[in-house]
Parts: sequence; structure tokens; C-alpha cells
Amino acid sequence: MASFLQNFWAAPRFALSPDCKPQCTVRITCLASRDSTFLPSDYVIVNGVSSIEEKEKSSPKIDVTNGHLASTIKEKSKEDTQDKLEPLWDDGYGTQTVKDYLKIGSEIIKPDGGPPRWFTPISAGPPLEDSPLLLFLPGMDGTGMGLVLHEKALGKVFQVWCLQIPVYDRTPFDELVKFVERTVRMKHDSSPNKTIYLVGDSFGGCLALAVAARNPKIDLVLILANPATSFGRTQLQPLLPLLESLPDEFHVTVPYLLSFVMGDPMKMAMVNIDSTLPPGQIVQRLSDNLTGLLAHLSGLADIIPKETLLWKLKLLRSASSYSNSRLHAVNAEVLVIASGKDNMLPSGNEAQRLANSLRNCKVRYFKDNGHTILLEDGINLLSIIKGISKYRRSKRHDYVMDFLPPSMSEFKNAVKDNRWYLNFTGPVMLSTMEDGKIVRGLAGVPCEGPIVLVGYHMLMGLEIVPLVEEYLRQRKILLRGIAHPTLFTQLVESRTNESSIIDVLRLYGATPVTPSNFFKLLATKSHVLLYPGGAREALHRKGEEYKVIWPEQPEFIRMAAKFGATIVPFGVVGEDDIAELVLDYDDLKSIPILGDWIRRDNEQAARRGLTVRTDMEGEIANQMLHLPGLLPKIPGRFYYLFGKPIHTKGRQDLVKDRVKARELYLQVKSEVQNNMNYLLKKREEDPYRSVIDRTAYRAFSATFDDVPTFDY
Repeated sequence: MASFLQNFWAAPRFALSPDCKPQCTVRITCLASRDSTFLPSDYVIVNGVSSIEEKEKSSPKIDVTNGHLASTIKEKSKEDTQDKLEPLWDDGYGTQTVKDYLKIGSEIIKPDGGPPRWFTPISAGPPLEDSPLLLFLPGMDGTGMGLVLHEKALGKVFQVWCLQIPVYDRTPFDELVKFVERTVRMKHDSSPNKTIYLVGDSFGGCLALAVAARNPKIDLVLILANPATSFGRTQLQPLLPLLESLPDEFHVTVPYLLSFVMGDPMKMAMVNIDSTLPPGQIVQRLSDNLTGLLAHLSGLADIIPKETLLWKLKLLRSASSYSNSRLHAVNAEVLVIASGKDNMLPSGNEAQRLANSLRNCKVRYFKDNGHTILLEDGINLLSIIKGISKYRRSKRHDYVMDFLPPSMSEFKNAVKDNRWYLNFTGPVMLSTMEDGKIVRGLAGVPCEGPIVLVGYHMLMGLEIVPLVEEYLRQRKILLRGIAHPTLFTQLVESRTNESSIIDVLRLYGATPVTPSNFFKLLATKSHVLLYPGGAREALHRKGEEYKVIWPEQPEFIRMAAKFGATIVPFGVVGEDDIAELVLDYDDLKSIPILGDWIRRDNEQAARRGLTVRTDMEGEIANQMLHLPGLLPKIPGRFYYLFGKPIHTKGRQDLVKDRVKARELYLQVKSEVQNNMNYLLKKREEDPYRSVIDRTAYRAFSATFDDVPTFDY
């Protein structure tokens, strides 16, 4: 610790509490040697005071003209953290773009003779209480501004520190490793049970791997965006000697060439453009953004002057060699984000190599993105982290306590992606008021949790997307679905490692089915989506449409009563209106090779302890996972009916008396079946059951949500 304190600027004027935590908090944190200078004093406030502050002690605040790195020294208060995030919170995605990166980067690179240092962007925060530390390790630009698109979102759930390597700094790679390592060890010593995240972009990926290899006992999560561990196989190898011999007067052209090699200008320019706008407006805004982007590209020549570029290329060689030789020592969790159109590095192949070389590594592959993937449209780093359940505040991920609700930008993306599906299925939501009256919408479903929505699981879970989306849109409340544990394992990973519907389910709160998770969801007053029929109901056989297949035991009643939860039984119909089941499990198991493959996968899941209800008897125990064969139809319509709420508050008799619990269980099961029977009968009266009729009606009469249905 003593050696680390020597690296704080103005250490004698900086106070540490006995647990090694700063007694004052600042939005900018800089670490460097005692005798060095930092970012220009008109840009930052550091731990302690700047040389300007020493002369002007009366001034408590120093501002940067761009507003990005301004900060105020203040006492730590409750305003520095927040308790929780609400669904549809503002993550700020799209409010900052690559143009901000170029503009701010060109302003903070003014030579100061100082060594590498940490800073926190002013837009990052305040974070949730007990948020983990995230250290961003930059690419060859060294500005530390590579998270400019993501810092607002990350700053809500992480303590974000960004590493800046000044333009004319010549610190060798092994010294950079030690510099980051000192910070990691200091933070680990002060909070040994908290996870530390290292986000490495390109060159920073090598730096992150090197630090992890040297600290195998520290709980680290590495997120590597197109790591430069493959620099020895770069497509630019033939051009490197030309860069070294390029006359200085021609170096001004290098930034323009690099911009097309390192990233996709079109995707960079699309960041803050709403894709649902009319095509003419999109083209106009894209043109304006590209024009503005090109105007700032010349600043790259200042961010990476020729001598710095040549130094960084040498640094990349040593970084790649250093980190590759130590991969065997990395114990950290690793996520590799790889681009399919990386013109600088073979990132797709490198991601697979790292996945095979590292002990605990996942890959997410984005086939249409370039090298600077963190600066391109369609990439939300926090969404990727959440989608693979990598966000955690302690040594082990908790699916309930570590869950972060979807933001507004994530919800808009989901609505955009699912628009065609909602259009085809035209969902009708009906609910039952306390007096028994059926109304359209969710007015009959209570808002105050805990709530347990108990219903029928349609084939392949086709009803989930409209249900969760509509519930969130109308109530701004997220349904936490209880899901099969297989969805949270490598068994459902795409062979191409691309993001899938499984990532979206986890992003929207799907939770493995365990008693402890159900307990915690009820304890936190959540709205829980529960399917007692589970996988057996969702993968039913031919002729079992709308048959409630539940276990004999009243699994959820007693625990719901323990927390006084309100139970809302619901039925849903419509699967037979959009697809016909042509190959069920009984058909598939008889097909050579395919049947063996299904049995092998289920046996593998059983060995991993991922099967559920194996101790039960009857049909509910026959939960062989498979993909049934479906034949699409001209789409009809989905209908949902939420029954009259059943209140268990004060019903301790349900907790103690198993007979009464079973009676209520059978009542709920009966109401689910009755709701479906009602919908099956009433849908015959719907003049807009067909997608063709709904499309014609919307074309002349109404918006998407106003298409009528049967009388209820």
C-alpha cells in the first residue's frame, strides 16, 4: 500500500481513511507519479489538488470547456449513489457519439509531460450502491474515451475509471501492466469480496489479460473487445513498413485511412438516429452525421502523431507476445466481443482461439461490425453484459439481487425487433376486475407486489414476448419469468456465438427455476411469471393443445401465501392460429440420428443436474427437451385473459394446512383451464382474428393498438 500511495498526485494533501478509501469523492480520479504533471489543470480535478488549486485555494471547482471532464470535490453523501434502477430507466445511449469522442479526445491530449493516469467521465454516475469497479483499458489511441457511447449507462451500475495514456508517454508494456495491477490490488485489498471488471479495447485487451494472469486469485471479470492478441496475424502486416517510411507531411492522411480500416463509418454515424423514422429523415440525418464526422477526423492526427503511432505499433507487438505467453495463468471470467468485419485484426478467429485456450471464456460475435466496435451503432456494452448474466456485485452471480431492469433504449430495441411478431399475432389482453367484470387491458391485475401470474405455457413459449412487452408498456413493471435452468448454460449457446433470443430472455429477467430464486423474487415484491406446466407443457404432443399439464403437488401456493402474494390465474390461446405441430417428440425420437442426438443432449443435461421434476410421476416428469417441427399458418391472433385476483395476504392457514393449499391449487388450475375455454369460444366471434383483416382495418381506421375484438 505504501508504494501505491507514492503514485497518487499530491499524496501529502490527500487523506485516506483507515480502510484505504478516500475520505472525499471526486468525479475525476487521476493516478500518476508524485512529481509529474497531469491533464492540463483547466481540465480536471485530481485526488488532492492541482498546482493551480494550490495557488487558488478559494476555487473549489475546475471546469473543462467541453463539459466532459469537469468535476467538483465534495464530501461523500447519499447523492453519490442510488438505491435501485426502475424499469425503463434512461441509459443515455445515443446522446453521445463518435463526434464527441473525436472532439473531447483532441482537447484532452495537450502535452503535459505526465505519465498514465485514471479519470472518471463526468457523465458516468452516480452508480448504484455497492457497484463494482470497472477499469477501462483503451486501444492504441490511449485517450481513454473509448466508452463514450456507453459511459452513461455503465456509470449507473459501475464505478468507472478510464485509463489515459498521454500522447507522448513512452511507458513500456510491462510497466503499464504493473501500473494497472497496483490499482487492482489496492481496490481488492479495500474490498476483497467485490468483483473488479477490466474492459480492454484492442490493445487494452492484452493489458487486461496480462493483469489477470499475474493476479489469478483476485476476482476479475474481463471484457475484451477485439483484443490485439492476434496482432501477429494482422491483415495490415504488409503496410506497417510503409507507415514507418511515410514522410511527415503525408501523415495527415493516415487518420482518414485508419478510420476506414478500424471501424465502419456508417455504423458510427447511425448511433443517435432512430431507425423507426421515415427513410428520408434517416438519410438526411445520416448525411449530416457523416459530414460532421469527417470534419473531426483530422483530429486523429493529433491524437496519434506519427512518432506515437510507430511507438504504439511496437507496443502492440510486445503486448501481444506478453499476453499470449501467459494465457494459461488466467483464471478470470472472460467475455470476448468479436467483430466479423474487423479489417485490422482477425478477431473472429481469435475469439475462438481464446475460447479454447482460456478456462472460463464466452464469446459474442457481431458479424457486421468493425474493429472499433464500442464506437458503432447497435452495440450496447451493458446490454451484452446483462444478456449473458455477467453483472455481479460479489463473487457469485445472483439472478435476483444482481438483476438490472431493462432500460428505455433496450425496450425500444425490443419493440423494433418484435414489431413484425406483434403485428402477426395482434395480442388481445383482457383482465378481470374484483367485481368479476372483464375489461380490455391490464386494469384488473394489481400493481402492488408480490404478484404471481400463473398460467398456461403455449407451444415453444410463443406467448411470452407479447405478454412481457405489453405488461412493461402498460404498467412499467417487469415480469420476472421462472425459466428452465438449461437456458442459463452452454447447452443453448449458438454455435456461431451470436446474440440470441436466450440473451434477450435473460436481459428481461428470466430466472432459473429454484426454490431460493422464487423465495427471493417474492421477498423483493416482484411480479413473477410462473408456468407450473414447465417444459412439458411448452413442448406438448399433438392433440394436447390447451391441455393444462401440471404436477399433483401444490408447488407454489404455500410459498406465495408465506409472503401474502396475490395470485392471478391466466389463460392464453392462439398457438394453433399461427402454426401447426407436425413433428412432436414422439415423432422425432423415431428418426435415426436425430432421435439419438436429442437423447444425448438430454442425458448431458441430466449429468449436469439441469433436469427438473425427475422425482415426480406422470406426464409432468416426461420433460425431454427438443425442438418440435412446426408448419406456419396465415397468422390468426393471440388472446390473453387474466382471471380475478386471488389474495393470500393473511392466509397463514395455506402455509400450515397442506389440504387447504391443495384446494387453492386446484382452484387456480381450474380457472386457468376455464379462461382458455372462454377464449376459445369467444375468438370465433372476433371479426379481426385474421392478420389480413387487422391489416386492412389499420390501413384505414386505427393505429396498431386500436384494432377491436369480440364483445366481452
